[in-house]
Amino acid sequence: NVIQRLRRQRPRQFVFVAGMQRSGTNMLMDLIERSFATDVYHERDPRAFDNYRMRERDVIRRLARESCAPFFVIKALCELDQLGSLMDEFAPAKTIWILREYGDAVNSALVSFGNFSKQVARIAKNRNTDDWRAAGMSEQTHEIVRRHYHPEIDDVTSAALIWYLRNVLFFEQSFDRDRRVKLVFYEDLVRDADREARAVFEFLEIPFSSWITRKVFASSIRKRPPPNIDPAVARLCDDLGARFR
Repeated sequence: NVIQRLRRQRPRQFVFVAGMQRSGTNMLMDLIERSFATDVYHERDPRAFDNYRMRERDVIRRLARESCAPFFVIKALCELDQLGSLMDEFAPAKTIWILREYGDAVNSALVSFGNFSKQVARIAKNRNTDDWRAAGMSEQTHEIVRRHYHPEIDDVTSAALIWYLRNVLFFEQSFDRDRRVKLVFYEDLVRDADREARAVFEFLEIPFSSWITRKVFASSIRKRPPPNIDPAVARLCDDLGARFR
């Protein structure tokens, strides 16, 4: 924007916004984008993404060199398994990982996407399949997917299983002990937007103003009835959710 160009400077910090799809990453990106100190790249931006996947790192580095803002902010959803190396390469860098309760996340995903059972079947058959959902998956997680997969598995349970295998990467990469990473709970953010967003901005060292959160509402929590997930997979997700809390 005009203010950034008048105060032109190289980004002094990279910020990666991470999490599972349909977990509130767009909302979080929108909040951060309201700051005059940020240059924000959504996964729909063809400059930084190709079919929702981040472009080569040389491209991202060039965009950062051309940026006028002190904070270069970019979505990293398909790249959850690469976050450690991304923060290392683009240091100084920090990550905000947002987590949404799996029932609401699954309901939202079912509205926006499909073919979850086919995706799980492909992953169960081949851990090294060319699918970003399987990227970085550990042997232990793959065994969990194989154990819960069966030919009659439906999209609802499959979506929950994908929620698990993508979010468990947080712990498998030791982000719970990484000071560069902050965990944010979607439900906390929409229920107490001013407090939670202020904490995010303080972590990122971006100036915060209360008007940034004026359009955040909690109406998306439990908007639909809980999805009918296979009990064994639901327990798996419950246990992971408890581990996050």
